Amino acid sequence: MSDATLESLAAKVEELEQRLTTREDELDVKKLQYLYGYLIDKCMYDQVVDLFTEDGEVRFFGGVYKGKAGVRRLYVDRFRKSFTHDNNGPIDGFLLDHPQIQAIVDIEPDGVTAKLRGRSTMQAGRHVDYCDPSNPMTANPRQWWEGGLYENTYKKGSDGKWRIHVLNYFPHWHADFDKGWAYTQEQYVPFPKVTYPEDPIGPDELMEEHWLWPTHKLLPFHMKHPITGEEMVAERWEGDIRREQEKATKG
Repeated sequence: MSDATLESLAAKVEELEQRLTTREDELDVKKLQYLYGYLIDKCMYDQVVDLFTEDGEVRFFGGVYKGKAGVRRLYVDRFRKSFTHDNNGPIDGFLLDHPQIQAIVDIEPDGVTAKLRGRSTMQAGRHVDYCDPSNPMTANPRQWWEGGLYENTYKKGSDGKWRIHVLNYFPHWHADFDKGWAYTQEQYVPFPKVTYPEDPIGPDELMEEHWLWPTHKLLPFHMKHPITGEEMVAERWEGDIRREQEKATKG
């Protein structure tokens, strides 16, 4: 076998090893995100925090929670104490399903950074027999829908394990179960206006660009179009149907 053939085979093996590593990394990142969904479902917030890098962050509902301290402030100090009476696990009468779907994973050329775009369509609520009148967050029975997108970043550590670096969850819409999304009020969930430490469970900083249904915009893609190589940018309709209706009524 000639030297040229050996070099060609060695190059092919190296290429295949790289492709295999990339595919394994894609599966590991997807598995990590799916595990996040299962842990959130069952309100296992301590385990959720452990999925993040030390300098990780969460971008959620118009706020940015920075570092492990900020991540823990959101999941433990806010969610756990509000939803499950500070119990690290599911409690009777509280539903919080987060199915993780439509995941697209891209491994960056450095081999230690990954991006994911995914979706969750959530069902949540509190059963009428398990309300706690002493807590405003749990005083009344409620059931609602929520839909949102993820544009996340992950880092591969020196131990070879992937961790969440930036969890950017953008909930686009909410709806009461009985009325549906056609009747959702604006600001269904109020955005934070005060940061930590003034608000003990608030974000470290506020985000400028955020919205909720019925406002409808595109959360930018981390990837370019696979065929054209162009940025995937949606056109923004500048009309105002409500204003046009008001003009027609007055006319």
